[in-house]
Amino acid sequence: MADKFKKILPKDIKDNPFRALGEDWMLVTAGSLDSYNTMTASWGGVGVLWNKDIAFCVIRPGRYTYKFIEKADTFTLSFFTGEYKKALTFCGTHSGRDCDKAKETGLTAAETENGSVFFSEARLVLECKKIYFDDFNPVNFLDPEIDEHYPKKDYHRMFFGEIINVYIKQEQDT
Repeated sequence: MADKFKKILPKDIKDNPFRALGEDWMLVTAGSLDSYNTMTASWGGVGVLWNKDIAFCVIRPGRYTYKFIEKADTFTLSFFTGEYKKALTFCGTHSGRDCDKAKETGLTAAETENGSVFFSEARLVLECKKIYFDDFNPVNFLDPEIDEHYPKKDYHRMFFGEIINVYIKQEQDT
């Protein structure tokens, strides 16, 4: 990992979070190299909460990744260049219950020094230690249109993580 990525501070991330999350998407990954799952997400955020640099993601209980992030102490958010959009589309439309997403997409699972799983092809990785979760409660939706996202009433759980490491892909000599 050390030769392909370098650590930076969260405040030194140059990405536009609206583009990175909403347009480029990310892979949310939890577990160990022996047993992990990943899923594509375009909902989430970054910021400062409780005097900590945090990232959050939201996962529906029916997603296979849900059980992994529930059990894990950490999770990663991996961001890619546009050339990986097809792989991210696959990871968002297929379940890890039924296939090996890394094998199917050609992505390479790797491990941080803390044992969190991420993908070597990522350009940016946020490694997060879970610090809080909460379930969406439809009673609290102030905009009634929000509930239209939940025809099955399978409300997301938010997972907040303190960003413990940020890795960016180092430029390769050409």
